Amino acid sequence: MTTVTDTAGLSTYNSTANVGTGKSAMGQADFLRLLTAQMQTQDPFEPVNNAELVSQMATITNSSGIAEMNSSLASIKAQLADNRIGDAAGWIGRSMLVQSNIAAPDATGMYAGQITLPAATNAASVDLVDSSGNVVKTIDLGAQKGGDVTFYWDGKDDTGATVSSSALQVKVNGATPSRVATWATIAAVQSPADGSSTKLITALGSYSPTDALSLS
Repeated sequence: MTTVTDTAGLSTYNSTANVGTGKSAMGQADFLRLLTAQMQTQDPFEPVNNAELVSQMATITNSSGIAEMNSSLASIKAQLADNRIGDAAGWIGRSMLVQSNIAAPDATGMYAGQITLPAATNAASVDLVDSSGNVVKTIDLGAQKGGDVTFYWDGKDDTGATVSSSALQVKVNGATPSRVATWATIAAVQSPADGSSTKLITALGSYSPTDALSLS
């Protein structure tokens, strides 16, 4: 409270005076300074008992330990962030096999994928179809046993001319596959600093590392 003295020598409250607010919170240094002052001003003829002294020493130790722990955790967090970025960068340029019925060419123009057949078939084939519904390429797989069967195409016709360089839909003939997967090149990686899940960016879309059926 701030007061002023009137002409009669009496103190009165001054509501317009500026009053300092001081600190709104006590930091570690303030706490230790206060605790040390308390110990220094104790009556030497009536010292604290052992239990109180141990309690005060433990308070100082714990306060210091918490500060050191916070500093260590901050350092560990920074190191993990650096490692996350380094690990994510290692994915770029590699190819991953993901469950998808869309095939996109890699840097060499190659389309590649894999179908999983639940049973043997005598004549299976794969059609690669463009966005207009036209069959750009038919890949004859012939007779196949049940299981994983790979397919690929270099994107060229019999004369060596490039026929397609865009994403194509995969359609399987002569069998009903339990899974269709294609290879996609990882062009970029999103690794958020907040620790959320890493995303691998490909021509087929964004995937989590756990979505990779295989990696090359």
